[in-house]
Amino acid sequence: MAERLRVALCDDHAVVRSGLRRIVEAEADLEVVGEAGTAKEAVALAAATTPDVMVMDLGLPDSSGIVATAEVLQASPSTRVLVLTVHDDVAYLRRAFSAGAAGYLVKEAADVELIQAVRQVAAGRQYVHPTLGAALLAPEPPAGHLGGPGGELSEREIEVLRLVALGLTNPEIAERLYVSVRTVETHRAHISQKLDVHNRAELVRRARDAGLLDEDSS
Repeated sequence: MAERLRVALCDDHAVVRSGLRRIVEAEADLEVVGEAGTAKEAVALAAATTPDVMVMDLGLPDSSGIVATAEVLQASPSTRVLVLTVHDDVAYLRRAFSAGAAGYLVKEAADVELIQAVRQVAAGRQYVHPTLGAALLAPEPPAGHLGGPGGELSEREIEVLRLVALGLTNPEIAERLYVSVRTVETHRAHISQKLDVHNRAELVRRARDAGLLDEDSS
């Protein structure tokens, strides 16, 4: 029998780790060699077990998963890191790959795509969640910074703001960006919080002032 792929799990929520473990261990060729709930635990786990694949969350209590990814690879250079996160944002994807990640998967697709992603990165290839693969091929939002009291908008939030200003509904934006309506609602909430803007007219003004509508003006 061929040797099984050894997978480690890092997520700060025990219930999430439990679900991931069930998905992984349902496959005859995969086994979970350990779990971690913090970046520090993930690095120690990688050093102790040298897993083939480390499934890494980005939102950890003691550090970011981006930093933890780089540290895991220092502790176990042969390990391939697969980021599994709620962030369907190209900016996070780029940062994760810059830190050495081999794959990036959005949590809402984990039940369908996790095993495929694990096997692909273990085989030495990269894996990008299809939603973000499509986003990478799309034109980038205009360059520059856009933010307010709550911080700067991410690339994906800038794109959502532009589409809102163009008059698209949440379902239409979701279809355009290959994400769920709930994800669009979350982005809009973050945009309103960061810009301290709570009505569409003001959002349109901010988008226009930032030059986000220039390419669409006649």
